[in-house]
Amino acid sequence: MGMTMTQKILAAHAGQLIEADLDLVLGNDITSPVAIKEMDKMNVEGVFDKDKIALVPDHFVPNKDIKSAEHCKCVREFAYRNEITNYFEVGEMGIEHALLPEKGLTVAGDVIIGADSHTCTYGALGAFSTGVGSTDMAAGMATGKAWFKVPSAIKFNLVGKPSKWISGKDVILHIIGMIGVDGALYKSMEFVGEGIKNLTMDDRFTIANMAIEAGGKNGIFPVDDLAVAYMKAHSNKPYTIYEADEDAVYDEEYTIDLSTLRPTIAFPHLPENTRTIDEIKEDIKIDQVVIGSCTNGRIDDMRIAAEILKDRHVAKGMRCIVIPATQAIYMQAMEEGLLKIFIEAGAVVSTPTCGPCLGGYMGILAEGERCVSTTNRNFVGRMGHVNSEIYLASPAVAAASAVTGRISCPCQL
Repeated sequence: MGMTMTQKILAAHAGQLIEADLDLVLGNDITSPVAIKEMDKMNVEGVFDKDKIALVPDHFVPNKDIKSAEHCKCVREFAYRNEITNYFEVGEMGIEHALLPEKGLTVAGDVIIGADSHTCTYGALGAFSTGVGSTDMAAGMATGKAWFKVPSAIKFNLVGKPSKWISGKDVILHIIGMIGVDGALYKSMEFVGEGIKNLTMDDRFTIANMAIEAGGKNGIFPVDDLAVAYMKAHSNKPYTIYEADEDAVYDEEYTIDLSTLRPTIAFPHLPENTRTIDEIKEDIKIDQVVIGSCTNGRIDDMRIAAEILKDRHVAKGMRCIVIPATQAIYMQAMEEGLLKIFIEAGAVVSTPTCGPCLGGYMGILAEGERCVSTTNRNFVGRMGHVNSEIYLASPAVAAASAVTGRISCPCQL
């Protein structure tokens, strides 16, 4: 029986019973302190490989309070004590899932675990990457190995070319709306088809990033010329390209015509609760817009938002918060004049941080407030008060909504 891409990568890294050798172990300022305490209990000396661990304080950084400062201090001291090569301090850090590919730490064929559920992002480059708990992160840092149940797979055949203002966020929200938040539970979501050539790398990162919102173990794309070019531009690491066999077995197969997709919004309080812009009949006024996160804080996202906000102004009483995902993206946005556009439009621009996505800081919602956000989750209380509401959308919809003060798309401006 043939194997899928994910099955091949795991088989190549497997010893007896799928104990896989790890190419990278990732942690952040929330999950790493727990893993570090677990390592202390193990009484292990050091880490398995100081070059294969990445520690990225990004959730509450710059520190928002004493507790977050103590967490970061714990990570910092561990990194220095173990001479961790890929530790990124304030001024060098960014949102982890945008930073690691940018730094060339994730390439095709790798097996990557991270104590953050959106570690599945790196499947955009043809890697097997998945989120784990802090205890598994601790074991990974100590031994360089992790246990896996090899997942079955769902094939998503993407065809056609998306129209203007349709991005990877619309694609993945459409899919989650179609199959549900448990539609791919512990399965590999494998994206194939001629339509992939019409998706940028930033689109692919967004789609892979939100595989977990459908319950997926991982999301993964084939490695084409665009992915190879990205890796060559960012990394000196060797990579391995795996392709699914012709007779690979999938639990389900779906064909999605990208040309038919419309701007899609996930209503409270689940990512599967989707409607297209054409299906929204009511007038939904909002209080805040967030453009950023590990899902949509990349340079394409900044450019799309700036194109819409240029020569326009955020609606009176609206808060529009723009968060470039890394220092490099922040710098590029500045050099391209995008930050000037945001500020002139009445938005604020933040240093790279996860911040508001998890209700951390830089955009907490009060009772009764509504936010259109380019983040990845809209659970009850996710961004603040339990009686607030989050509407997930693309940067295009978010920027247009900031201008009108209600859920809108650029075609309505």
